[in-house]
Amino acid sequence: MHIRLVLILFSCLLLLNSCGYNQIQKNEEAVFAAWADVEATYQRRADLIPNLVETIKAYAAHEKDTLLGVTNARAKVGQMNISTDKLGDVAAMQQFQQAQGELSGALSRLLVVAERYPDLKASANFRDLQHQLEGTENRINVARQRYNQAVQNFNSSIRTFPNNLTNSFLLHLERKEPFKAEAGAATAPKVQF
Repeated sequence: MHIRLVLILFSCLLLLNSCGYNQIQKNEEAVFAAWADVEATYQRRADLIPNLVETIKAYAAHEKDTLLGVTNARAKVGQMNISTDKLGDVAAMQQFQQAQGELSGALSRLLVVAERYPDLKASANFRDLQHQLEGTENRINVARQRYNQAVQNFNSSIRTFPNNLTNSFLLHLERKEPFKAEAGAATAPKVQF
């Protein structure tokens, strides 16, 4: 009797191991970790912005509208957070991306203001902040790519056999939403001098 029970338990463990349950869980955790990296890089950018604004403010006090736009966009981004349970919500992801896009646009306008002031461009503090922002934008891009890869792995794991059965009967997990290009991103920006 004991041998039969042990064999049944052992068989159940083998079946659970091959059904993808653990892999699906690992893939979902990878999505959450990748999302945390995305949020961390956005937070880094948000933390740098006040320093950049204050540096430029000293040189370009009359460019109030641009500085105000950056400050407002940063505040809006600070209010917009997505919890891991909303990663499958298309509307929430679009709102998040829109807020981040507005901040990127405001930063672009701010850097144009900086181009108008040669003394500001020569300032070591400004150059350091500008390099940090450029590096942060690159980090954001890498974090988004890693997040999308984690989402792809997760979504594939819950949709392929036999994992799709495990998900249907046990987990009931929904697909996660990847980052998508903003509207008009396929059109190259025009540079004019």
